[in-house]
Amino acid sequence: MTGLPMILTPDNEYAVLLDSSVLVPMPLCDLLLRLAEEPALYRPLWSEQILQEVGIALINCLHHTETQRDRRLAFMRGSFPEALVSVPADLPQAVSCIPDPGDRHVLAAAISGRADAILTLNQRDFPKECLEQWNIAGMSPDEFLEHQFHLSPEAVLDKIDAQASAIRNERRQVIERLKQRLQAPKFAALIESRTS
Repeated sequence: MTGLPMILTPDNEYAVLLDSSVLVPMPLCDLLLRLAEEPALYRPLWSEQILQEVGIALINCLHHTETQRDRRLAFMRGSFPEALVSVPADLPQAVSCIPDPGDRHVLAAAISGRADAILTLNQRDFPKECLEQWNIAGMSPDEFLEHQFHLSPEAVLDKIDAQASAIRNERRQVIERLKQRLQAPKFAALIESRTS
């Protein structure tokens, strides 16, 4: 856990830009958004372009209907209106340290939202030395969720239990879903080891 920036304490708000890669898989997205609900463990951020990418992936990769996509995005916008970050049009071009021009809007949104971290499944697309220029950390869901668990284990377990209850499952089934497709396997193993 070394090298991670300060995580939310009662005296501050830890702002995390959520890349589309962590907002598409439902089990992961659900848990991340629950952790941002009151009592919040962090403050989520995203841009309109990130939400557009989520919408495209929901239809093209997960084969959601337009109605399902629209419902999910409307829920996110309605539940977290303060999460939407406005990005100046010229800022994505200014962050040329991100190798793929298609990913520059993510760092631009993080800068605009004064994020402490970018949460992504694609860390290799966001070089550490580039993010450090802006005092932003790049984190995987595993790192972030483990950190949140160590900070506030009962709150995290309560959120997982709420997620399980909402889908009429048990905690262990939610954890299994987080292990699938390597969304957060280390975090899932940590929860299993602490609660079994």
